[in-house]
Amino acid sequence: MLWTAFTLGLLGSFHCIGMCGPIALALPVGGNSLAERVVAAITYNSGRILTYSLFGVLFGIIGKTFALAGWQQGFSITIGVLIVLSILIPGVLSSGTKITGFAYGFTSRIKKGMKNFFQQRTFFSFFFIGILNGLLPCGLVYLAVAGASATSGPAEGAAYMALFGAGTLPVMLSVIVAGNFISVNIRNHIRKAMPYVILLIGVLFILRGLNLGIPYISPKISKGEAHSCH
Repeated sequence: MLWTAFTLGLLGSFHCIGMCGPIALALPVGGNSLAERVVAAITYNSGRILTYSLFGVLFGIIGKTFALAGWQQGFSITIGVLIVLSILIPGVLSSGTKITGFAYGFTSRIKKGMKNFFQQRTFFSFFFIGILNGLLPCGLVYLAVAGASATSGPAEGAAYMALFGAGTLPVMLSVIVAGNFISVNIRNHIRKAMPYVILLIGVLFILRGLNLGIPYISPKISKGEAHSCH
């Protein structure tokens, strides 16, 4: 199931242009050489992927807890159903997710921290901008985290989220190095396809939990193997 993380990240990265793209484009590398822009892009995205991977560790532990309790299959089905419902119920993954109270204050502090790092104009600051960016609310990241929680351990969860982040790299690196190079028309077409991709991933999680004995899609898991990752 790890390949679903990369697929989600790759296709979802066109959504990232609208969410994270402005932050990436704002990195103060405009007057730098091509090599410096590439290094800055890699540094920034490495910080972002590190945050995602740490989320994967946390939610992988949750997944392991369910696996040890023998609930991994049911949990996978539940995650799949929630992903499917997120598509069938409009607005669940809206980029304009409403945050209030503590969450609003937390997001404001993150943005303030990012502003401070922007003023430093160093590769070190680019890395921490990426780390903080990974903490900002994002429906796509929530989906990936749901997938990580359906794994069976912190290592698998971290790998899932790292692959998700890696999937976003081609587009996000290009945004920093070459600017906002993808036309609005192309992005609109990809955004229209995204719900179908997410729906497919949800169905795959449901199939995984059904224990149908289909290699790579719904592998047969005996009770004694419930704690293993497939």
